Amino acid sequence: MPFFAPRPAVEPPRNAALSPLFLALLALLIMLASAHAAPGPARGGLMLRGPAGAAPAEAVQLATDISVDVSGPTARATVTQAFRNTTADWVEGTYVYPLPEDAAVDGMKLVVGNRVIVADIRERAAAKRAYEAAKAAGQSAALTAQERPNIFTNAVANIGPGETVVVQITYQQTIPVSGETRTLRLPLVVAPRYTPAPAAVDAVSLDGVAEAARDPVPDRARISPPVLDPALSPPTNPVAVTVRLQAGFAVGAVRSATHAIRVTETGPEARTVTLADGVVPADRDLELTWEPAPSRVPGLGLFRETVAGRTYLLAAVNPPALEADAATRPARDVTFVIDNSGSMSGASMRQAKAGLLAGLARLTPQDRFNVIRFDDTWDALHPEPVPATRAALAEAERFVAALEARGGTEMLAPLKAALADPHPEDGRVRQVVFLTDGAVGDEERIFAAIHANLGRTRLFMVGIGSAPNGHLMRHAAEIGRGSFTEIRDLALVGERTRALYEKLESPAVTDLTATFSVPGVAVTPGALPDLYRGEPLVFAAQLPEAAEGIAHRTVTVSGRVGGRTWTRTLPLAAAGTGAGISKVWARSRIGETETARITGRLGAEAADATILALALEHGLTTRLTSLVAIDATPRRAPGTPLVAADLPLNLPAGWDFAKVFGTDRSGEAPADDKAARIVPIHAGEAGVDLPQTGAGILAQLGLGLLLALLGLLLGAGLQRRGVRRIGDAR
Repeated sequence: MPFFAPRPAVEPPRNAALSPLFLALLALLIMLASAHAAPGPARGGLMLRGPAGAAPAEAVQLATDISVDVSGPTARATVTQAFRNTTADWVEGTYVYPLPEDAAVDGMKLVVGNRVIVADIRERAAAKRAYEAAKAAGQSAALTAQERPNIFTNAVANIGPGETVVVQITYQQTIPVSGETRTLRLPLVVAPRYTPAPAAVDAVSLDGVAEAARDPVPDRARISPPVLDPALSPPTNPVAVTVRLQAGFAVGAVRSATHAIRVTETGPEARTVTLADGVVPADRDLELTWEPAPSRVPGLGLFRETVAGRTYLLAAVNPPALEADAATRPARDVTFVIDNSGSMSGASMRQAKAGLLAGLARLTPQDRFNVIRFDDTWDALHPEPVPATRAALAEAERFVAALEARGGTEMLAPLKAALADPHPEDGRVRQVVFLTDGAVGDEERIFAAIHANLGRTRLFMVGIGSAPNGHLMRHAAEIGRGSFTEIRDLALVGERTRALYEKLESPAVTDLTATFSVPGVAVTPGALPDLYRGEPLVFAAQLPEAAEGIAHRTVTVSGRVGGRTWTRTLPLAAAGTGAGISKVWARSRIGETETARITGRLGAEAADATILALALEHGLTTRLTSLVAIDATPRRAPGTPLVAADLPLNLPAGWDFAKVFGTDRSGEAPADDKAARIVPIHAGEAGVDLPQTGAGILAQLGLGLLLALLGLLLGAGLQRRGVRRIGDAR
């Protein structure tokens, strides 16, 4: 008996990303691949891994289409990746790509010609074995694996000569709310991660026995894909995005701080959003925000979904907002931590400095403060916080102004220093504002350190740059009982930092609880977080009964704000209909369990058992499960070699390649540079060209309409052809 069961081919679903825009994108990719097929001087690419002595093979090329349907508080996204093999070899392509850190990844399809193979969710090792067996047997196969909650890997085996295969991934996520603003963030590039090296010497246990030094990032190879030097290679990995917004209320302004967009009104509560350039290189995350029309602010409440006889709820409740009273504002100790490592060079460093200076400007004489900076070393302006006098603030401003980006990102030591509390008895409010892009690979060490050292401190994370590590930033803020803010552009510094520092100065809503009138409800997060100004309370719950059993049930939310008790009771029967809420609940529950494992509140075996059970029941990709799709029919003949390619990523926009990798343009790294731990791609290493698919470079030169028309014709032809073949099969 084989240990995997191939799925039969089925008709491509209408939403299988064979949209006119995606087909136009695919046509562009094929045309560019053909244009660059002739031999020529290398401008930066990637050499395929093959048998010893084999000639180098040209890299697989990739085009991506992202389609998102927003429905009230949740979003359903489809990410379609087309892998184009322009060589005469059979190829395996591997691509590392980002997704939102809270994404519930629950589906994958592999499209080969007219065949659509639907993936199974399996335990990670079993999925890997099935994929490797299919690869060896010459079958088309795809494997989707989670490396971090926001980093995934797609491996696609047996892409035939001249062939394009399509991998389609689906996920569910919630829409964050701050004040009246809703935000959809679509990560488009994995920023290079700094991965601290293992200790130089072995550790010694309590009984004096030497132990092997533990690698803080044991999977460093899987999260360190090759990166193109933008000075030597044009941007690659073109992406198109379409967002269909059904807000559930009259929509006002729709904006993007990261990309030029085109917004089409399709109803009072609906908009369709596309990129103004049509196709852009995947070199920065996309942020989309929208607000209700003036005087049409929606009331936040409950949404429900029934799956397998159980009701799942998603609650979003706004506690009352209280203005801070300057006369009663508590005395604070505020420590600012700023990342000045190599990845922060250029625009990111300017944004971080501006954000920190804005915080210094809001301090009052009753506050105390300190500033810590770090790269692969760290320094504190003072041994401990000092009063915010005019002279002390001027000294801090000079300290910040002199900072330059360089070196690696050793985050652990400065974090512990910032959390250290030398006077726990003084009763002052302790806050840490941490400004960084979060480009590190040792997230679990950071989370464990926050849990162990937090005490009474609150940690506020500020994500900087075009592709901040949302997993690190958001999760650190959750464990640190603070909040997460993103600054992507200098133009946003004033708006975003003002909102952040107003949170720090305003009363927090604490001691929050959610009490259901029905027993046996599983709420996530189990311990509701403190809330700050403009933040709603969001939680998900699994009820042990179907919707018809909740007619007279309620949920009561209570907490303390400004020294007073606040309570609100909501009838469950009033919950609106939602989609994908069960998966949102399961994903949040899995994240909680991972946190309990990392912080030692739950043993590793018990945590893994819980995560695996939830993932298999709800069909989710996790650290312990993967999606695998395998075609039943072998296609590569026995004995025909298979070469492998790791598809390169763009350097995030605004990053300085030499500062990040510590290399000169020849690829030689200085011997004493501690940051050069990710293998870059330089001209001459590969001997091939990559497609010049920059932001509309050719599409803007008259090709857009032609390719869109080609997409329409191809879409109509494929749809008729697919229907006819299915009809013949019947």
